[in-house]
Amino acid sequence: MRRDLPSGTVTFLFTDVEGSTKLLHELGAGAYAEKLAEHRRVVREACTARGGVEVDTQGDAFFVAFSTAPDALEAAQAITEELASGQITLRIGLHTGTPLRTEEGYVGEDVHFAARVAASGHGGQVVLSQRTRVLLDEGYAIVELGEHRLKDIPEPVAIYQLGDGRFPPLKTISNTNLPRPASSFVGRERELSELLARIEGGARLLTLTGPGGSGKTRLALEAAATLVSEYKAGVFWVGLASLRDPVLVTDTIARTLGAKDSLAEHIGERELLLLLDNLEQVIEAAPELSSVLQRCPNLTLLVTSRELLRVQGEVEYPVPPLAEVEAVSLFSERAQTTASDYIAELCRRLDNLPLAVELAAARAKALSPAQLLERLSQRLDLLKGGRDADPRQQTLRATIEWSHDLLTEEEQQLFRRLSVFAGGCALEAAAEVCDADVDPLQSLVEKSLLRFSNGRYWMLETIREYASERLQESEEAHAVRRRFFDSLLALAREIEFGSRQREWLERVQAEHENVRAALHVAPSPEIGLLLAADLVEFWICKGHVREGRLRIEELLEVATGAPEEIRAKGTLVAGELAVIQDDYADAAALLNAAERLFARADDAAGRARLFLVRGWMAFLTGDLEAAVAFLEQGLQRIDAARGRHLLPRALRMLAVVERRRANDERATVLEERSLAAFRELGEEFGVSMILSDMAWTALCRGDYERARRLANESLAPFGGSIGASADPATEHTLALALFGVGERTDALELAQRALRAALDRHDVVCGSALLDLLAAVAAESNADVRAARLTGAANGLLERVGASAKELEAARAVYAPILDRASERAGSTLWQAELAFGAALGFRESVEYALHGDA
Repeated sequence: MRRDLPSGTVTFLFTDVEGSTKLLHELGAGAYAEKLAEHRRVVREACTARGGVEVDTQGDAFFVAFSTAPDALEAAQAITEELASGQITLRIGLHTGTPLRTEEGYVGEDVHFAARVAASGHGGQVVLSQRTRVLLDEGYAIVELGEHRLKDIPEPVAIYQLGDGRFPPLKTISNTNLPRPASSFVGRERELSELLARIEGGARLLTLTGPGGSGKTRLALEAAATLVSEYKAGVFWVGLASLRDPVLVTDTIARTLGAKDSLAEHIGERELLLLLDNLEQVIEAAPELSSVLQRCPNLTLLVTSRELLRVQGEVEYPVPPLAEVEAVSLFSERAQTTASDYIAELCRRLDNLPLAVELAAARAKALSPAQLLERLSQRLDLLKGGRDADPRQQTLRATIEWSHDLLTEEEQQLFRRLSVFAGGCALEAAAEVCDADVDPLQSLVEKSLLRFSNGRYWMLETIREYASERLQESEEAHAVRRRFFDSLLALAREIEFGSRQREWLERVQAEHENVRAALHVAPSPEIGLLLAADLVEFWICKGHVREGRLRIEELLEVATGAPEEIRAKGTLVAGELAVIQDDYADAAALLNAAERLFARADDAAGRARLFLVRGWMAFLTGDLEAAVAFLEQGLQRIDAARGRHLLPRALRMLAVVERRRANDERATVLEERSLAAFRELGEEFGVSMILSDMAWTALCRGDYERARRLANESLAPFGGSIGASADPATEHTLALALFGVGERTDALELAQRALRAALDRHDVVCGSALLDLLAAVAAESNADVRAARLTGAANGLLERVGASAKELEAARAVYAPILDRASERAGSTLWQAELAFGAALGFRESVEYALHGDA
């Protein structure tokens, strides 16, 4: 135990150099070292002269203990005065407590508290806690700075300052006037995280947009409250709902901040965040706000508005509805009831829109959730707010209608026509179906009745229902809805298997919600069946196999009078989707039925595809001989049917089967033919797919040069190799090949990029393989602990998703000796412990460690 340290009631003095890094760059290492040494001399002499004992010194910071508060304060004053004319300025904090004295120094909450008090100050400032202040007489010039919240300290604390010097606001977490919402904040974790990320990423004007009732203000308040500790000069809320004159906006802000000069002059270089709430009715103030923002480099504006400010540097954040679980929680909390299936369905039917959910919850005293659900068709009139609600929000209808009635006649017409699009639409579709022009579309977006993202216009479902009512009341409803279905049928028939296949798939994916709606309201069952069958490549390539099969089988049941060629096509597609689902019994029945229908239908291409599906099912069920026979028959029929787009696929299927049969020579020939056919068609995905197959085969044979060349070539459709935006599995193959030929730097860079892509796609198996490869890179650099942790992470992730570490065996053949040597260097005990450490990490944690963690 250190006997030299004061015991009992002790006053701590903490110091820290302000702007040390900047000063180091300005002075240079030699001159800075001299200044630092002089500062240390001053601190030590002042403290020693008043009985202070140095507890610890870290870098340019001191921790000193005093037996009395006056001695500590006088030491702080002496230090500050002597350093006042120099280039080094200290922030000093004092706090008094009764810590535990140990062998190394002091232990206890008082030490932590004193450090937090010191960290709240600025250079040249001495701040002290209330427990120190009460031990000082009135002879000292002490100024009260008010109550503040300190990080990790649960209750507000009073902080004081020595002298009457003027300094920026303390760096605490309570410099704010944010209103405390009467109700709790429910859900919105993802949205809150996204908002904070945009601000942390440098956005200085972030506008939350959305219709009335979408929760803009509540979300903005929560984000602002989270950021209070990040802005030294504070976070302030300015409500603008009552303003109608744009000229008054900056004056209102200035009054809120207590500014005596102009707003820009008052803010200056202060680190400040302003939440400007409900700006839409005074949007004309936007240019003046932009000017203030440009003149104040550390100012951030967080704005809620039904429309954008449209000034330089603005970043939009359209506020989405709540997640379903959040909406249910919101209803249950507001209605003071427990969650139920009725509530979940009610929230779904209300779009999970916060206003709608809260209005529904307000009726829960009179109606049960089940009764509310029964009356949902009348919801726009049923859900009334309380007497203290804004007039625009007294009913959900009023909320929407308030905006709708302000539209021009042209805008109202477009608004109701757009309701036919359940999943929104691109500009071209809006023009084709609704006779839309850009200007009224943009106007609807700006008024938050329409949203625009990823090149598409769309409505919240509650708003769309209101618009649909308006359409139903009009004389043009039937014509608009027929144009809508015809546009989707035309899109389905536009499929191309060349270079534009990817474009077609993305277009259909964008129309997925519209396709769903169209299949339920098709002019006839056979036309609906034709649409669903024509979309077979979409159902498969975009992973909607189950949905596609369900829709087709439903339509087959009712389209009994459809022409045989349509029923044959639909039955074949249902069978193919059943194969993909591993439902082989039903698949066989469907394929048999399709064969009978094709026998009477004139569709050679359909029969060719039927044999390919039969062949692939035989392969999946282990009958390799039957698989070869079916696939070869399919190839013969493809030539006869001129089914060029089927040829490379059939060749690749047959190559896979022959590779499984150990007929490597024939498999190689088939792969080359498949590659040539894909290239002739201009199918980029097909080319990449077959090249990746060939690269993996070469890799497994130890031919790293060939694997690298083929994998590199497979990435060409994505813009090249290193840094390309491609399939992470293909990039893993290339990274392995690069590692195998000794190009470690490129292998590392590509593996890291691919790992980010795997995380984005939540591809755990591929991510595990990439983590394993990065473990080998670490092991080769003798970073054995890092190698063990990454290896453990790879194994642990595979185990959690029900896969086996055997998934990594083929890849580990490339670098297994390197990991073995790392394990030997580390020793069994350490290696196993670090493997366990890595295995406990989640997917995101593993990726973060792989990309940023210390070795």
